[in-house]
This record gives sequence, structure tokens and C-alpha cells, in this order.
Amino acid sequence: MKESIIGDKSKDFALRIIKLYKFLTTRPDNKEFILSKQALRSGTNIGANVKEALRGQSKSDFRAKMNIALKEASETQ
Repeated sequence: MKESIIGDKSKDFALRIIKLYKFLTTRPDNKEFILSKQALRSGTNIGANVKEALRGQSKSDFRAKMNIALKEASETQ
């Protein structure tokens, strides 16, 4: 299977979200914020849904999974 630009970008985005989460939670006061945890979940789910979409069984399956990824991106924003 050939490389996917959106697959690569969603993976890079997930890695950046993980770095952001680590930055927010490794502060001197060592507090974890609800929004940082939610950003971690939704930001990393984008890549998971894109990966599933790229391996979809049909065009409608692909569209449905990409739509879920779009919703996760909106939530992360």
C-alpha cells in the first residue's frame, strides 16, 4: 500500500498532541487538567480513525470513518 499524506499528517499531529499533553501535565505543580486529557483523547483519535478509513471495506465505510475523524478534529480544535 502506498503512503498517504493524510495518514502521515494525522500521525504527526497525534505526536504533537502527545507532546502538548506532556508539557501541560509535567508542570511544577504537577496538575492534570480535564481539557488536556480530552485534547489527548480527541487529538490521537483522529489518526486512528484515518487509519481505519484508509483500510475501509467500501467507499461509504471510508466516508463514514473520515467523517468521524473530522468530528474529532473539530473537538480537538
